[in-house]
Amino acid sequence: MTGAAVRVGVGTRFQFDGDVVSVVEFAATTAGNEVVLRDGRDRLMRIALRELLFSDRASVIPEGPGPQSDDDQLAFAVLGQLDEPARKRLLERAEHVREVLTGYRSGSAQLAREGEPRPQFDPSLPLGERYAAKAAELGVTHLSVRRWAAAFRENGESGLAGKRPTGRRELPDVDQRWVEAALEIMVEHTDESKPSRTLVIERANARVVSRFGAGVVRQPSRATAFRVLVVLELRHPTFRLSTKRNRDIASRPEGVYGKLRPTRPGEYLLMDTTRLDVFAFDPFTLRWVQAELSVAMDWYTRCITGIRLTPVSTKSADVSAVLYQAFRPRPAGKDWPSYAVWPEHGLPRTLLVDVQAVEGPGFATPPLAPETVVIDHGKVYVSEHLTSVCRRMGISIQPARLRTGRDKGPIERFFRTLREDLLQALPGYKGPDIFSRGENVEDEAFFYLDELEEKIRRWVATVYHHRPHSSLIDPGVPGLRMSPAKMFEHGVARAGYIEVPRDPYLGFEFLKTKWRTIQHYGVELKGRRYNGPGINPYRNEESAYEGKDTVRGHWPFQVDPDDISKIYFRDPDQRRWHVLTWEHAASLDMALSEDALAFARKLAASKYTYPDDRLALADLLERWNLGLGTTPAERRIALRLSREQAGIVLPDLEEETAASPEPTGRRRGAAQSVATAEPAAEEGDDDEVDLEELAEDFYADALDDV
Repeated sequence: MTGAAVRVGVGTRFQFDGDVVSVVEFAATTAGNEVVLRDGRDRLMRIALRELLFSDRASVIPEGPGPQSDDDQLAFAVLGQLDEPARKRLLERAEHVREVLTGYRSGSAQLAREGEPRPQFDPSLPLGERYAAKAAELGVTHLSVRRWAAAFRENGESGLAGKRPTGRRELPDVDQRWVEAALEIMVEHTDESKPSRTLVIERANARVVSRFGAGVVRQPSRATAFRVLVVLELRHPTFRLSTKRNRDIASRPEGVYGKLRPTRPGEYLLMDTTRLDVFAFDPFTLRWVQAELSVAMDWYTRCITGIRLTPVSTKSADVSAVLYQAFRPRPAGKDWPSYAVWPEHGLPRTLLVDVQAVEGPGFATPPLAPETVVIDHGKVYVSEHLTSVCRRMGISIQPARLRTGRDKGPIERFFRTLREDLLQALPGYKGPDIFSRGENVEDEAFFYLDELEEKIRRWVATVYHHRPHSSLIDPGVPGLRMSPAKMFEHGVARAGYIEVPRDPYLGFEFLKTKWRTIQHYGVELKGRRYNGPGINPYRNEESAYEGKDTVRGHWPFQVDPDDISKIYFRDPDQRRWHVLTWEHAASLDMALSEDALAFARKLAASKYTYPDDRLALADLLERWNLGLGTTPAERRIALRLSREQAGIVLPDLEEETAASPEPTGRRRGAAQSVATAEPAAEEGDDDEVDLEELAEDFYADALDDV
């Protein structure tokens, strides 16, 4: 067998800078060995030997055969295809060939076995006699042994394995024009419904006839065509996977995938919204709703910096609230374990010197000022309000590609982890698609929206942030898997700093802006009056703001649609923020949203002749507190009571609840969609009294069942 080495001496030829040169002399100098080269035009040049051997400018020209990097067969690829029995037979054959060539099975006299060399394989005998002796011993022909020896000399043991397939999988013997037509048809069905293999074969046959004429392209048999489609399925999936998955694979970019690579916490913030695979219950309207979860995730650490759960549809204000939580995180729960609570200043505990600084209430998530927000093209994410605030904060917005979920891969993976680890264990879980849904999901127990959001927040803080992730690694420590909390500490230690909000009051700019005048009695917003000492210098004064009619002369106020008990006003002279309180805020012991108050007004308008906000609020709180019952009996009462109250708001809620899922079973009447309810007839005072008597009778019966 020829070796991979080439002797370098006088007369050895090299390819140097495109010319063929030969070595004519060696010279030893104080700087090292040098050689003198002669090219084809008899010109001489002197060059260092190391430059000749290791530079990309030169390559040796071997005189005889030997292994090359561009050989058809690679030893590791050939031997790797053999199973254990075949490998054992190959090694035995190699021993026979070495015994024929050298007289020793190991190929060396220093490793001779007992009785070697045997007389018929003595190295002094002619090679032809040794071939004949081995052929007689193994029961094969003389030519077979000669062929084995030639293959062994050329490629070693891998040459004895014979010709093995390499490269891509070959198609059956089919006209390439038919293959191209079949692949074209498969590509055309990327955005269409999934076809059958028979349909693709028939259309490919018809297409080659139409394109090249009858009888020009030989059409494969049905069995051969099916084998061709098996190979083409690897190039363009069409039959095996779902159509959605096939479209996703077809949209993959060709070549090397690009990827943003965060280097520290806060560099990239991923934001996305998904509809949860679990039903929830609205405590205000007492109706089944589908919840949507909006999340902000720090890409480097995978820490969740903002969570927002909303019914049915997400608004731009909800997205702004999620981003606002990155600046001002929500406080942690009172009963949360200490390890799940972030310190008030957001630094990891292991980097603190003062242990007392971590005691007491803290944050549910770390506060971070993101540098870049990665979003999709949803309407709520490209709203004017959100983009203007990000521009003001110096936050870059980087939209992901259309219908390319892999651009926000970590947050998409979080949604799957949330479903598999938490949601599927909760009552009301309906599965990711209609094929996974239970028979009567709505008949199970349920959670209110605020309860579901609290469970998600607690799971994120206690489980998700402290569980090692396979994607959170340090290249310098192979095999180490870190949790998001540990990765946060690692990022601070690695970068030496984190970006935190320079002013906590900047978060108010994420809230929705409303333009209103300041009257002597305060500020009126959608029928609600707000007041506070912060607006005293500006009562009955016009602002200097100009623009459209809704802005000219008005003052800007920041409004949180989920807590209408107060609004925020920035004094233009002192440049300080002030809180204005709603006149009925004293009756609240919780946050009240605009949607809840609108529902309360509709409820009160249908029951009272002259309703006001105080009466509507009191009626809603009584109804809402009933819906917050913690025992199963109280929740059944709330569901049953919603049947009597459903007809009250029939004209106003029909459009909003038409898309809500219709519960079945014993709660069909309780959570019945308004779109399917019977129209309510006109009711007078007598009818209202009868309704109260029916409710009292129901409570007496319901409590007896408990």
